[in-house]
Amino acid sequence: MNLEKFKGIIPAFYACYDDAGEVSEDRTKDLCNYLYEKGVKGLYVGGSSGECIYQNLEERKATLKYVAEAVKGKLTLIAHVGAPSTRESVILAKHAAELGYDALSAIPPIYFKLPDSSVIKYWTEIMDSTELPFIIYNIPQTTGYNLSLSTFNKLIENKKVIGVKNSSMPVMDIERFKAAAGEDFIVFNGPDEQYVSGRLIGADSGIGGTYAAMPELLLKAEEFVATGNFELARNIQRDINDIIIALCSLNGHMYSTIKELLKLRGVNIGSVRGPLEPVTGDDLNKVKEIKDMIDNAIRKYGM
Repeated sequence: MNLEKFKGIIPAFYACYDDAGEVSEDRTKDLCNYLYEKGVKGLYVGGSSGECIYQNLEERKATLKYVAEAVKGKLTLIAHVGAPSTRESVILAKHAAELGYDALSAIPPIYFKLPDSSVIKYWTEIMDSTELPFIIYNIPQTTGYNLSLSTFNKLIENKKVIGVKNSSMPVMDIERFKAAAGEDFIVFNGPDEQYVSGRLIGADSGIGGTYAAMPELLLKAEEFVATGNFELARNIQRDINDIIIALCSLNGHMYSTIKELLKLRGVNIGSVRGPLEPVTGDDLNKVKEIKDMIDNAIRKYGM
């Protein structure tokens, strides 16, 4: 399988709501077109950034449909289908396959602490439900499950497993997964704060929750890494991290801050769904300061 279409900057797609808090077709497509025009490689749809755990099955299916209608064939589309039950995950997987997505992905089962055998069975049943390739999603800081190398080695025996989105903070995990799986396998850097270091230690690509807030900067970071300009790569990562820290500094949730930021950048995708908190009061004025940080960085690197 040609894995080149998975290599590049792939934003984790945000939940797009209307003013009443319902999933919006128009706003979903607006965000798709905005990111396509910025030059990203693909979209990771329905994950944490998409507020998947706060949406019902029909809402998640609708988002997958709207994204496919907007940019299928233009961008690589990865459907995150992790859900509380295997049954729901399989329904989402089959829906994504029917819509023409390029790959599936899923977090491990959440809430109950399950043995590796249950996690492997869960992911395998999703894989068996369609012909699409599968990308493991390792994010222990939110799921409580840390993918071990021994379990990883068992999973990659299945030829449908073409990659892992690794969001654990130790950058060494990226190196170990890449060493174990080899070149014909995609390791995606997960933590946006270490995109450059993740790429240098073995990640082939990146999927991130802040990419869509500043796609220009991530695209430029990838350019610096790909061309061997490591000093500028370090510099832009430092600027990206300053922005991420600012995004997390307000009273509302980071995704709420990003959505307010996107409004200032000309894309209104609504707010967040509770229990995530919106940005309110004086913090709304601070969002403008974060936009200025992004704009200054864009000018700094000649974009």
